[in-house]
Amino acid sequence: MIIPDILILKPNRVWRTYSGGRCLDLLEGISSPADGHFPEDWIASTVRAKNTGREDITDEGYSKVEIEGKTFFLKDLFQQFPQDFLGENHYVKYGPNTQFLAKFLDAAIRLHIQAHPTVSFSKKYLKSNSGKTEVYVILSIREEVENPYVYIGFQHPLSRELFKDAVQRQDIPLILSCFDKIPVAPGDVFIVPGGLPHAIGEGIFMVEIMEPTDFAVRLEFDRGGYILPEQSRFMGRDIDFAMEMINFNPILPEDIRRNYFCSPEIIQAKEKSIEYALVGAKKTSCFSINKLDVNGFYRIEENSFYVGIVTKGKGRIESLTQKFGLKAGDKLIVPYKTGELKYFSEEGMQIYFVFPPK
Repeated sequence: MIIPDILILKPNRVWRTYSGGRCLDLLEGISSPADGHFPEDWIASTVRAKNTGREDITDEGYSKVEIEGKTFFLKDLFQQFPQDFLGENHYVKYGPNTQFLAKFLDAAIRLHIQAHPTVSFSKKYLKSNSGKTEVYVILSIREEVENPYVYIGFQHPLSRELFKDAVQRQDIPLILSCFDKIPVAPGDVFIVPGGLPHAIGEGIFMVEIMEPTDFAVRLEFDRGGYILPEQSRFMGRDIDFAMEMINFNPILPEDIRRNYFCSPEIIQAKEKSIEYALVGAKKTSCFSINKLDVNGFYRIEENSFYVGIVTKGKGRIESLTQKFGLKAGDKLIVPYKTGELKYFSEEGMQIYFVFPPK
């Protein structure tokens, strides 16, 4: 089999406990877009989704691609052709996976208050070398939402015992009193390290990039009329496991802006096209993220595989052997073996690139 220079990724919708997905339906051209329980599209995923009650769906979350008219799981191709797809150094260190998970996420409602593990917590308790540090790239806000926000970390923390009691009793007003609403707008990019309790507010459509796990403890059990089964609340453990995962240190809103929000830095400008670094080693060693605004022509040659996510406009991409039209909502993976690529757009096109850890 000859591995293509560019692989276009089809929609890979994943069931979640919260509702959303109308924006994804619109991107996919579905005739009657509506919110439901498939609010996420997992991109170039080698991670299986963990959903209680859906254990019989053994391939949920895994991305598929088409080569020579046949459909393959991306994870299987990585195993069979690691040098072509990933490069030897990456494969030796991380195995047959990208070592990150990217998603489109479209939330109709505020998500559960939740927390994810750090790497050290995962190594100690979950037998994993990955935690779940996340980066959010806000793309748009639903028109009906006037004051979009997120919760990140405790601004007014309770003691561990008082917070544990509030979670056990599901005293949601007391749980929410630990947070200030952090305003967000389209274009904002920020990182949520493992351990910080957090939640995405209603009406936010974004790209999410994270370490390659589906680890989460959820601190409220009823959102949007769906009540979490017990085994889904604390990853099948008890409440003390969840409390151990949480960072109870207070974080001021201005410290969140200073420490966790990311400012773009220009990497290169060619005529009217500009590539920016959004997230790099200063923020996390888990992955890196660039943004490319194409106006006219831009040439890229990377010593790495990467994922591309088109979020605005339209254009095209060309290698020596392939040519594709691109539009908002398209996703692609560029294998390690691929050489120079050219991006073109007459009306303007925006693409986010996600790279593996160095």
